[in-house]
Amino acid sequence: MYVLTNCVIYTNSSDINSAILHDHCVVIDDEIISAILPLAQCPIELEKVDLAGANLCAGFIDLQLNGCGGVLFNNDISVATLEIMQVTNERFGCTSFLPTLITTNDSDMHNAVAVMAQFQQQYSHQALGLHLEGPYLSLAKKGIHSSALLRTSEQSMIDFMCQNSAQISTVTIAPEQTQLKHIKQLSQAGIQVSLGHSNASYSEAMQCFSAGASFTTHLFNAMSSITGRDPGVVGATYDTKNNYAGIIVDGHHVDYANVRMSHKLLGERLVLVTDGVAPAGANIESFDFVGTEVFYRNGKCVGADGTLGGSALTMIEAVENTVKKVGLTLVESLRMASLYPAKSIGVDEQLGSISVGKVANITVLDDKFKVQKTIVNGQIKSFS
Repeated sequence: MYVLTNCVIYTNSSDINSAILHDHCVVIDDEIISAILPLAQCPIELEKVDLAGANLCAGFIDLQLNGCGGVLFNNDISVATLEIMQVTNERFGCTSFLPTLITTNDSDMHNAVAVMAQFQQQYSHQALGLHLEGPYLSLAKKGIHSSALLRTSEQSMIDFMCQNSAQISTVTIAPEQTQLKHIKQLSQAGIQVSLGHSNASYSEAMQCFSAGASFTTHLFNAMSSITGRDPGVVGATYDTKNNYAGIIVDGHHVDYANVRMSHKLLGERLVLVTDGVAPAGANIESFDFVGTEVFYRNGKCVGADGTLGGSALTMIEAVENTVKKVGLTLVESLRMASLYPAKSIGVDEQLGSISVGKVANITVLDDKFKVQKTIVNGQIKSFS
């Protein structure tokens, strides 16, 4: 047991009086937050970890991470790759994530499920499940995905996904490539179905949401947008009541004004994601992304034709941009990086806020958005 002290605590509480706590301490018992107390009540017998006035918040959760730290999950589907991604994430305040496998063959998806099962046996509350981004996506909105691997949904693979829902958190599909019965089946199995890489009409998208889809992948990117005659996937996302959407706040994928307007419409249903690839947290100039060479230039990851291929964004940068460029408060930006993603995939009973009984996955950052420490399952890691 130990005590985190001398910090400003961003709890993510909906109660305005306890959303930000000063002159309090957080008691960690093994991997659990066991108490949040006024300083005068902090147990004097426990080891104190003095945070020197830094900000303390719930660890960030990235729901769309293809790779980082110089590696890509598609290129090496292994526990070792996930370990590198986890270690890299922690430097930037991200304590949990969904490893994202973009459009590939059925064999790779089978392998990814086996790797995820192995990783989860070794590590808890880190990789929370796979995000399968494809292969049931639109050719018209494929982005960097391989045309040759795109296909329509097949019953055998849908059955396989449902049978392995403990390892699969999210599946991104295009309505025009996926049967409604398959969306219903995935949703009923407890898998989050997300619309993305789609040229669907508003009506087609709304049918999928009615069938059980509950998320939109990287809002605005690789999808039909709002026009005067058809609101498309973007408009359908705005017009739902309970569905969430991920958004990449790097200034390249989405204009900051669109992020701001989306937040006005979606509120706590708008989630920060990175869509990170190999250069995130690494110093590399190019990499292979499922057979396409992608270059890291001027802050963007692009193919030779200029098509965006993921991002080099980290979660702390996404939070910083949301405060400085979008204009949202730090309180709300931190929630978009932790509480809202936890709620969207149903893990908010364990993660996503600083409250008694939750897992001690915590980020410590200063006022300049420099991550000083991360705590994963109660284990502290410090960064100079």
